[in-house]
Amino acid sequence: MTRFIHDQFAKQYLTELLTPYGQVETSKDITAEVRQIDVVFIPSPQPTQSLETLGILGQMVTNYAIFEPFRNAVTKSEIRSCMGKLFDIHGDIERQSNRNNNRINEAELPRLWIFSPTASAELLGSFNTTVDEENWGKGIYFLGEGLKTVIIAIHQLPNTPETLFLRILGKGKVQRQAVEELEALANNSPFLADIIQLVHNLIAVLSARQRQEHDIDKDDQELIMKLSEMYQEQLEALKKQGLQEGLQEGLQEGRQEGVERERRAMVESIMQVRFGQVDSQLETIINPLIAMNREEFTPLLLQLSREELLARFAE
Repeated sequence: MTRFIHDQFAKQYLTELLTPYGQVETSKDITAEVRQIDVVFIPSPQPTQSLETLGILGQMVTNYAIFEPFRNAVTKSEIRSCMGKLFDIHGDIERQSNRNNNRINEAELPRLWIFSPTASAELLGSFNTTVDEENWGKGIYFLGEGLKTVIIAIHQLPNTPETLFLRILGKGKVQRQAVEELEALANNSPFLADIIQLVHNLIAVLSARQRQEHDIDKDDQELIMKLSEMYQEQLEALKKQGLQEGLQEGLQEGRQEGVERERRAMVESIMQVRFGQVDSQLETIINPLIAMNREEFTPLLLQLSREELLARFAE
């Protein structure tokens, strides 16, 4: 179950990061059979932000790209499955090109980027991967050019600002350190506010799951502790901000507004993870939810279906 949680987080995380730069589609169906690609990215001719902001991830999205993030170490079978989906996409593009009497430009075909928290030398060697440290650095393994596939071994990436957005999708100590770096960076980068909220939302989901199940692994338990600490720090900062803003209009009112903003952002984020979007019906139950404390509303959002949530608050 925690794998599903992280899959959803990875999709939202990449969508939030990449939307300013082009078209993003998650869980894209492909026609060969009922299979889905996690994230499809088509670059915009005029992105609203500089790709340099994303570091190595920015290099990956200069062209049509497919992303498949894995919570646990990717297997050979999973790599082959991802490549099968890639080739199905290539086939669709080629058929469309033939119908339009256009010639395929290899550079326009999407490249597959597989994110794995770890990858063994044996696995990488079995696909005859190569590295290009001069242009890409360590931890990024290319299959043959015609295969249009790259494996990112996140645990091998250097701890640099250029790899930060990739290391967030790692595991264990690698991910925890990246979260700390992202939190520090966000102080001077307003555009990261939504990304930070997604990371904070992850703690709510994992914490509730930990209370329901007792099989969360050590890495996720440690991540919960780290995110809990950061969440409390941000909440305290919001409270202080609310107090300062409310000095002229009333201390208590300012404090409450800061807390409500944080709760609203968390509720909306969890709804997006579970239901895809926050429509007009779901908006009607946000205020009743944020009137509750986090320990009360998080299990409701995770356990109840959309219909059950609406019915509960309709009563």
